[in-house]
Amino acid sequence: MLCIALFSLLAVVTQYYLMLANSTHSVFETSIRFFSYFTILSNTIVAVYFTYLTYDFLIHKENIQFSFGTLSAITVYITIVGLVYQFLLRQTWNPAGMQKVADETLHSLNPLLVIIFWFLHIKTNKLPYSQIKYWLVFPLLYLAFVLIRGHYSNFYPYPFLDVPGLGLKKVTINCLGMALFFYLIAAMYIWFANKIVNRK
Repeated sequence: MLCIALFSLLAVVTQYYLMLANSTHSVFETSIRFFSYFTILSNTIVAVYFTYLTYDFLIHKENIQFSFGTLSAITVYITIVGLVYQFLLRQTWNPAGMQKVADETLHSLNPLLVIIFWFLHIKTNKLPYSQIKYWLVFPLLYLAFVLIRGHYSNFYPYPFLDVPGLGLKKVTINCLGMALFFYLIAAMYIWFANKIVNRK
């Protein structure tokens, strides 16, 4: 838990420092753009959540108690971060030095660690598929924010959301595809967790 919290926090802070150092915009605008990345938001959620779990464990000195549904939602988010980067974004740039370290931690190491933690803490009660609609609220709100702000600022954090470059129709299709992708990944996690529960 502590390792996941530290890796996530350090990676987010390092990435923020690097973005500020290389930005030509104001600190305010750079900060908004920084938190316009789903990668940053997801890793920040991971850092906060696992910091809380670590604190709770240290205070109570007992087995950690947490909502497996919440953990599963966070695992879905960070899994999406890893998969989208590996298959869609990795070839779009070639970071070096500290940027590469932060990049790999955010997109590869942290997703892997969270997935392992999730697997090791599968609960004995089943997860209902009905939870997926609640898990989708965050990514849908994120898409709405990015597209609305992008309309006024002309900044789109990901190439597949670039309305001026791709056109509204293509971006709409991309958003629907991403929503379906989220749903399928979430359903896969629930199916796998329930399958493990049935064997216990």
